[in-house]
Formats: sequence, C-alpha cells, structure tokens
Amino acid sequence: MKTHFSASHLVEGYEGDCKKLHGHNWKIQVRVKTDIQNEIGISFDFKTLKGIVEPLIQKLDHEFLNDLDLLEGKNPTAENLSEFIYYKIKEQLPEEAEMDKITVWETDKYSITYEE
Repeated sequence: MKTHFSASHLVEGYEGDCKKLHGHNWKIQVRVKTDIQNEIGISFDFKTLKGIVEPLIQKLDHEFLNDLDLLEGKNPTAENLSEFIYYKIKEQLPEEAEMDKITVWETDKYSITYEE
C-alpha cells in the first residue's frame, strides 16, 4: 500500500540546512505478508490495511512533527518515522497478516526502509 502526507519538521542537533524548519511531501509504502488464502483467493483485505494505515497518516498530515508526542522525544527523521509507523501498523494487524517492511521517502530521491 502506498500513501502520503505533508508535514514540516526540523532536525535538532543537525549541522546543516535540516536544522531549520522545512517541510516534505512524505511518501509511505507499507508491505505486509501472508501465506493464507481464503476460498475466493484473498489473503488479506486491502480495505483492512487502509483502515489501519490512513488514521495514523491523518495524525501526521499537515503537522509540525516536532510538536507531536508520537515519537517520544526523538527527532522526526525519516528513520525514526519509519520505525514508528512500522510498529504502529504491526500492533493493529490481524493475525493472518504480518508486517514486512515500510519505506518512507522524504523526497523523490531519498528514502529509508525499516524492517525487523
């Protein structure tokens, strides 16, 4: 599943332009895996995944990420966001699906992938 949100942040302690307030159109790709198929050939209903992912993304959309308590005091870097989103989705998945990995793009050129 792919989704996106727009949000601003700054990276405290960073020596470069990213220490200044700036924003991104973040892109997210969520991958789950399963080997179970029901009688009509569906392993995991995409609507279920959307129902898990989209409310989480809405909490991030058009926010100043540094002000959110979601990251427990960590800098809102792509790395920290990917780990945060990964575990928030993982804890809500039904037993027939398993979290595989998540990729977060800050820009079209730069992304980070998190997996256990």
